[in-house]
Order: sequence, then C-alpha cells, then structure tokens
Amino acid sequence: MQFRRLRVPDAFEFSPRAFPDERGLFVAPFQEESFRAAVGHPLRLGQSNHSVSRRGTIRGIHFADTPPGQGKYIYCPRGSLLDVVVDLRVGSPTFGEWDAVRLDSSEYRAVYVAEGLGHGFVALEDDTVMAYLCSEPYTPTGEHGISPLDPALDLPWPAELEPVLSPKDLAAPTLAEARESGLLPVYEDCVAYYDKLRSMN
Repeated sequence: MQFRRLRVPDAFEFSPRAFPDERGLFVAPFQEESFRAAVGHPLRLGQSNHSVSRRGTIRGIHFADTPPGQGKYIYCPRGSLLDVVVDLRVGSPTFGEWDAVRLDSSEYRAVYVAEGLGHGFVALEDDTVMAYLCSEPYTPTGEHGISPLDPALDLPWPAELEPVLSPKDLAAPTLAEARESGLLPVYEDCVAYYDKLRSMN
C-alpha cells in the first residue's frame, strides 16, 4: 500500500492495491504496517462507523476535544464522495487550510485524519457509503462542528450539487466564531498528544 502526506499536516492518503478477477474484487483498505509507517503509531480502535448518504449530502465539518480527540481512518466501500480535511488547530502553521481527496468504490483510497483536525465530506452520488474507524468512542459532550458553508473557508463542494445538511451542521459556527469562543483545539496540545501516542508504540 502506498501513502502520501496531505497538505494539512497529520493527515494522510492511503492507496491500496485491488485484486479484481472473474469472481469480483478483493482489496484491503486498511493495512496496519502501512499505517504505522505513515503515522508513527498503530491505529487504536474505539469505534467503527458506517453512514449512507444521498447525493449532495454534506456531513461535517466535525472535530472532537483533544486530547483525546478522535482520529479517523476513512474509506468509501460504495459510491463516491469528496473527503475534506481542515486544520482547526489554533497555532498551527496551516490553520484554516484544507485538503480534499476523492474516495470511491473503484480505487478504495483511504484518508487518515489525526486528532484535532476537522473532517467532512459530500456524497457525489446516491447511496454512497462511508466507513470509518475511530480511535475513540463517540462522546457527545466532546463533539463539535464548524459550518461547512463558511465562506472564509471556501471549501470545494461541487457547485452542481444541491447541499443537504443536518440542522446541527446548518447551525454550526464559522471558523472565526469557533475560534473566538475557545471551541477549537490547540496545536501544541495536539502535537504533544501525537508524541505521546508515538512514544507508546
């Protein structure tokens, strides 16, 4: 499996090899050895999630209090989506910057989003499935979001899609509002937590 660092530090794209034949196809979207080589520590598994979305659905931009935060390893077993990572860590040299990767059921690429980063996606077709492994269980009091439609972020949602959002995501604050309220993770705290995870390897 190949991997590359995304523009946002501590986010990675993984490209597994698929094996099609007359029966169908086999692929391993997550491979521990490649993950360790890229990230520097094993993936802890606290929860696995599965969502199904209609075309145009935007979920995010979500993040969790860090530490412990919630690292996410994401792939798309059906359909296609545009996956977006946003650096929400106050003090980061790339604060407010983002990167986007197309994930689909043709190439089975995956994205890893480290704790403290923001994550969201848009479904590019009906019945798109996102599957993701989370380093920590869902904790309602520690989960937050910023508006995926924040004009200051100018995220790359396709113009031809009519966005479908939950009431919670529609009501989420902008990046500037979240920063002003003290809601966002602090870069130094996140880096210290990554170092702690690597030291336990």
